[in-house]
Amino acid sequence: MTAQEKALYHQIHPLKLCTDIGATPFSLILFWQHQLLLALLVSFVPSILVSAALIRWANLEWLKQSALGRYIATFMTGSMQALRLAGFFVMVVGAWLHIWLLIPLGLLVVILAWLRGLLFPQRHASPTSPA
Repeated sequence: MTAQEKALYHQIHPLKLCTDIGATPFSLILFWQHQLLLALLVSFVPSILVSAALIRWANLEWLKQSALGRYIATFMTGSMQALRLAGFFVMVVGAWLHIWLLIPLGLLVVILAWLRGLLFPQRHASPTSPA
């Protein structure tokens, strides 16, 4: 498995998903309280450590062969990954500015980025077909 494939498939590993999903509420609380350094640490350090460990040591082939693996290979483009990060940023801004409506709005952006292939499958052009 290539480094690029590992970088893609580790995103759907249960440990990575639990780390990211689990850290988000705590980091948003810290952003709400304007504890910037601690919020940034909680937001990114666990995720980076888990990502590094999974990419380095985990066997991700089973994820690549799964239905979810095939889905993200097709639809989890760099743009969708950027959109997920943008959604998180919207949540952070909402927490920092105490605009609570931005938090579910940002979460919706993240969810839509994950579900893009289910919602708009016809917009995908396979690598072998013309756009």
